[in-house]
Amino acid sequence: MSYLLAILMGIIQGVAEFLPISSSGHLALFQQFFGMENIEEKYMMFTVMLHFGTLISVLVVYWKEVVEMIREFFLGIAALAGKDTGTPPPPARRMVMLIIVATLPLFVMVLLQDAVNALFASSIMVSIALLATGCILFFSDRLAHGRKTAKNATITDALIVGCGQALAVIPGLSRSGTTISVGMLRGFDRAFAVRFSFLMSLPAIVGANILELKDAAESGFVTSELPMYLVGVAVAAVVGYFAIRLVKTLSNKGKFGKFAYYCWAVGLGSLIAGIVKTVVLK
Repeated sequence: MSYLLAILMGIIQGVAEFLPISSSGHLALFQQFFGMENIEEKYMMFTVMLHFGTLISVLVVYWKEVVEMIREFFLGIAALAGKDTGTPPPPARRMVMLIIVATLPLFVMVLLQDAVNALFASSIMVSIALLATGCILFFSDRLAHGRKTAKNATITDALIVGCGQALAVIPGLSRSGTTISVGMLRGFDRAFAVRFSFLMSLPAIVGANILELKDAAESGFVTSELPMYLVGVAVAAVVGYFAIRLVKTLSNKGKFGKFAYYCWAVGLGSLIAGIVKTVVLK
């Protein structure tokens, strides 16, 4: 590990985690075409730490909402315990409920983890998924402007968006792009669709890293490389912060679909390269 590699991986993590270009898809293609198959295994603890860096990005951008949601979570528990005043739950409490519901489909994907991991070995499948992401993003800007927010979004809305998030574990499908687009398809206000997408990423990121933490701890790391790890985490957090800001700005301006052309270019290029590679190997 070097400081240059730590910074580079931090930048890639911060950019690809939040921009709708599929971080898992890019990782799979790098592994296939640039001989980086062992980078995650070699630096497993660093990879986990990078994800916590992007977690910090979300917390910084939405810290007010997160604090309010934590407060309403405990107030909601008190209400369930019989101390409810009978008043309708505030938007922040409804947001907590919606995020919990949206997270449920991910538990199904945990059971299919081996099948999903196998897709990383197929550059052609990843390329097709990237092309599909481009189509999702392209049509997202052409969806009607919805008006649903935390005040009136339904359990069904949250569950369907959650299914989109679960489907996006397929490498090449963008989590943020899919969830934001599905949210707008369900009639979400554009700003709310973006906010809901990023806030619902919090339990997803935490859960995924908890599952990987045991293996990462067993793989160990060189103590002398800890400063490099921390630099990478800081870079991922800063870059992730600006990536979230960029997505919010472009979505509000109806230019979210601009990323479609990038996904199409990368998807088509990697598809052709994958087919050529397959033919040559045969």
